[in-house]
Amino acid sequence: MSKSDELLKSLAEGFMPQEEMLEVARKKSKLQIGIPKETSIQETRVPVVPDAVAVLVNNGHEVIIETGTGDGASFSDKDYSEAGAQIVYSTEEVYRANMILKVEPPSLEEIDMMQNGQLLISALQLPIQPKDFLKKLISKKVTAIAFDYIKDPQGILPIVSAMSEIAGNAAILIAAEYLSNAHKGQGQLFGGISGVSPTEVIILGAGTVGEFAARSALGLGATVKVFDNNTHKLRRLQSKLGQRISTSIIQPRVLAKALLTADVVIGAISKTVGRAPIVVTEDMVSNMKDFSVIVDVSIDKGGCIETSEVTNHKAPIFSKYGVIHYCVPNIASRVARTASYALSNVITPTILDTGEYGGVEAMVKSYRGIQNGVYIYKGVLTNKYLAETFSLPYKDINLLLMAM
Repeated sequence: MSKSDELLKSLAEGFMPQEEMLEVARKKSKLQIGIPKETSIQETRVPVVPDAVAVLVNNGHEVIIETGTGDGASFSDKDYSEAGAQIVYSTEEVYRANMILKVEPPSLEEIDMMQNGQLLISALQLPIQPKDFLKKLISKKVTAIAFDYIKDPQGILPIVSAMSEIAGNAAILIAAEYLSNAHKGQGQLFGGISGVSPTEVIILGAGTVGEFAARSALGLGATVKVFDNNTHKLRRLQSKLGQRISTSIIQPRVLAKALLTADVVIGAISKTVGRAPIVVTEDMVSNMKDFSVIVDVSIDKGGCIETSEVTNHKAPIFSKYGVIHYCVPNIASRVARTASYALSNVITPTILDTGEYGGVEAMVKSYRGIQNGVYIYKGVLTNKYLAETFSLPYKDINLLLMAM
């Protein structure tokens, strides 16, 4: 065949009908989302706000919410109903949904109401979980995802970061309250004014809580000293603040000297796993000024100040050695509306993605950030730390997904 004949043939083939390669569309999944009212007296946040419910409903999902769920965050049943949610008056009815969405982990009584094979998305709160909690969830064959362990594409824990920002800002505002006469403090304006010495603030920990506490304190005109045993964190903090502040490694003598003149101490030291280390001893506290204020944000993990004792939102403070102590776990619930929006901003896209991917199994397989939050998958424990802590068998999530 000549070259001209070959050219004519190829041109002719180009005009012949060709097989079209189309992308195989994902099969979307309609989700039924149950949101029960939180039972803990300390918890007033909600996992999704009414605006987010409207987005979920408009994407074809069903939202069932127990009456009064949003009261603590100033969201009414009417707000949720107008957003498209179905309001129910029975907790048991909520737990019939195929997905349960909560802020705090379910109680043992709530687990009894759960259905076999349900999807649970809530916080994990490792330090307070009894062994029966895991055993009951496993017996229900549920898939349980801790939203506080979900990672974004940058490897950050977005909910932990958001709650830490809130805690840091709130800690300074709380300290300002208890320095004033309104709460029988010493009557000091936080930050000071011209001609009056500024408030001295010591922040223990240079993480996200410490950073936002420092920002707020500096913004109000206080002098700030930050202590942390990680010099990289201290350098990073100064870079983020954009100004030089006093920083130090935690050396007992240096810290004790700084505490002698401190007006406010913010405890913001914690560990990834286990109890927070105690860095301020009882002897150090006994030498602090009368009516100075301690806000121990680390109380969620045991506290980093030896004199700290767990309090609650109704009775938040106590005095020891003349020093006011504020040691309420879950400070974010103090500003429940803001905290609920922060939770909703992370959880809602996750739920939408779950529906788009065609269900939780496809979502977990496709998104490693979700995998990091899974601690039970279809009744199998997949978290090694939990398995070792409670002496329970576990399987790696990746091996489970490969077998399915």
